Amino acid sequence: MNSDNTTQSNVIPDRLRSRFVRLIGSWEFLLLGVGILIFIFNTQASPYFLDPWNLSDATFNFTEKAMIAFAMALVIISGEIDLSVASIIALVSTCMGFAVQLGVDTPGLLFIALIVGVACGAFNGFLVAILGLPSIVVTIGTLSLFRGIAYIVLGDKAYSGYPESFAFFGQGYVWWVITFEIVLFIVFAALFYVLLHRTSFGRSTVAIGNNPTAALFSGIRVARVKFILFVLTGVMSAVAAVCLTSRLGSTRPSIAVGWELEIVTMVVLGGVNILGGSGTIPGVVIAAVVMGMVTFGLGLLNVPGIVMSIFIGLLLIGVIALPIIIQRARSRVNA
Repeated sequence: MNSDNTTQSNVIPDRLRSRFVRLIGSWEFLLLGVGILIFIFNTQASPYFLDPWNLSDATFNFTEKAMIAFAMALVIISGEIDLSVASIIALVSTCMGFAVQLGVDTPGLLFIALIVGVACGAFNGFLVAILGLPSIVVTIGTLSLFRGIAYIVLGDKAYSGYPESFAFFGQGYVWWVITFEIVLFIVFAALFYVLLHRTSFGRSTVAIGNNPTAALFSGIRVARVKFILFVLTGVMSAVAAVCLTSRLGSTRPSIAVGWELEIVTMVVLGGVNILGGSGTIPGVVIAAVVMGMVTFGLGLLNVPGIVMSIFIGLLLIGVIALPIIIQRARSRVNA
């Protein structure tokens, strides 16, 4: 009787200790530590960094991209990729701008954004999931297609004159320095966390990324799951388009150029395996905040934008190459 009680009393502490060790050794914990160091560095580098309103402005550096990154994370975990997200933003923004010229009000603009985003995502999903074409080839093609349509419609012109109520989505504050965008970011982070980590759909996504053939034979409708994932990226791109267009107050065909690189970097930096099969939403959240603090800190130091682009490119190469280098080093040691 006493031995049974002793065994049972040791189970919970052992499990807690094991979970704590896994947490300490996780990529998310390491990334959180890096984020803290960057925060400390920024406070020392610029006296303006800790100003509440400056920190509020810093959130604009990552919220819109991060909302797309949540959906992109699921696509990459499934073993696919979507490089057309920034071009979807341009096309959605162009359609909203064209609608404004016809006198469409804010609810109508939101509806148009959602429809265009769903249509773009469904088009990608049809080509990849239904026809079986490689996602990287398809989305490079639609990257040019969607952006090209925006350039054909607008040329060198810009749409403006959005309703005053529309400005709230990208410029509004819910309370004090808390922007509407940061609230939206938190809500979507929670929703995608539940979707990936707490639902059968999320488990199916991970299974497909690990082995799509095995997932198909286990009863998972692989094509349907992938189609839904691409529709999700279209929807989140539309949400980002609404926020970005609202914040800028105008539409240009060059809007969000280069965002696809930053979004993929954000996802991979968050610990999502670029080859699919693993990744977490908390990791993407931390990576988004870290990248936002880095770009904001560099901005306060008057670092040119091209230098930031170089940094992001090197960061993407680094986070992809590092696990491969470590794995090869371990295999040589074991050999």
